[in-house]
Amino acid sequence: MTVTKESQEPAELDNNTCPKDIILSQCELWSDEPPLESDKHQEQMELLLSCIKWYWQERNNFYASGNLTIYFSENKKTTEKFRGPDFFLVKGCENYSRTSWVVWRENGKYPNIIIELLSKKTAKADRGIKKDVYQNEFQTPEYFWFHPNTLEFQGFRLENGKYVPINANTEGWLWSEELELFLGIYESKLRFFNPDKQLVPTPTEAAQQQAEAERLEKEVAQQQAETERLEKEAAQQQAEAERLEKEAAQRQVEELKARLKALGVDPDTIE
Repeated sequence: MTVTKESQEPAELDNNTCPKDIILSQCELWSDEPPLESDKHQEQMELLLSCIKWYWQERNNFYASGNLTIYFSENKKTTEKFRGPDFFLVKGCENYSRTSWVVWRENGKYPNIIIELLSKKTAKADRGIKKDVYQNEFQTPEYFWFHPNTLEFQGFRLENGKYVPINANTEGWLWSEELELFLGIYESKLRFFNPDKQLVPTPTEAAQQQAEAERLEKEVAQQQAETERLEKEAAQQQAEAERLEKEAAQRQVEELKARLKALGVDPDTIE
């Protein structure tokens, strides 16, 4: 995750029309988070966001973001309390683009789930002070952390005000009650899996899967058409064979009649 300096002031607001310490309702409050530590961290954050937004594309009552400042001061001061989780999701809110998450403007809502990406610089804070803040102040129901390099992965669920470790299933995945999805490591990345244990794809992966499904459907249709053609051809050949057999039988009858006539016997009188 990123290192947030509590003493650092956020970026300028509306060309200095609003005070930096007191946030008024008409002021645009921007996020004030430094970049993630590495490309791996950035890619992992974007992967989680793209997957959950694709999976929940039919919903409009959630907000998901990453490395975005959450301001939560009781006094509505930007310099007092703020954190920037690497991934967080809030349920039961309007889904539109924001420049930050301001708790006092969002009906007091805090994230339902937070995922921090550990690094050498931030792992201690993520396992310690951050965990305490998310447990005691945010009271976020679920908290996970994942290290993109070492693949350290752990999750907690809030029970009676305290974080309790989430037990892994046989695949080593952790169940999120908030998302109704599994979280697990796949190809050295933290990914989501649906209740049927199928990988939740990115939009690109979903498009590829759709294209592959359409290709297979087309191939099946072609094979079906070829099967029907061969069956029709076989039926025609069978009909032709039966016609030839009938003609051959008729010729044999005519030949026999001709031989009988040659012997002076009328074949029509033979019963």
